[in-house]
Amino acid sequence: MAEDEGTRVGQLVAATRDALTVRRVFGEAYERDGVTVIPAAVLRGGAGGGAGSDENGQQGEGGGFGVIARPAGAYVVKDGEVRWRPAFDLNRTIGLVAAVAVTWLLTSGRRRGR
Repeated sequence: MAEDEGTRVGQLVAATRDALTVRRVFGEAYERDGVTVIPAAVLRGGAGGGAGSDENGQQGEGGGFGVIARPAGAYVVKDGEVRWRPAFDLNRTIGLVAAVAVTWLLTSGRRRGR
C-alpha cells in the first residue's frame, strides 16, 4: 500500500507541476498591425496529500491541489522595442480604496475623541 500511496502522491505533485508551467504564465503571442502582444498572468498554487490508518486497520488517503490565476499584463513589442503594460484590476483597486477609507474613518474618529 505504501508504494501505491507514494505513486499517487507523486502523480498529484506531477499534475500540480504541469498546471504551474510557463505556458500558463505566458499566453500565446499574437500579432496585429505589426505589434506583437504576449499576455502574462500571475499563478499561485499548491498541493497536498496524505494517507493513514486507524487502530482497527482501516486505511484512507486523500489529496488535492489548487491553482489561482489572474492577469498580470502583457509585453508589447513594437518597432523592436519591448514595453510592459500592466493589467488593470478593478476589484483590487476597489479593495484598496475601501481599505484606505476605513483606515481614515477609524483614525479620524480617534483624533476627534482626544
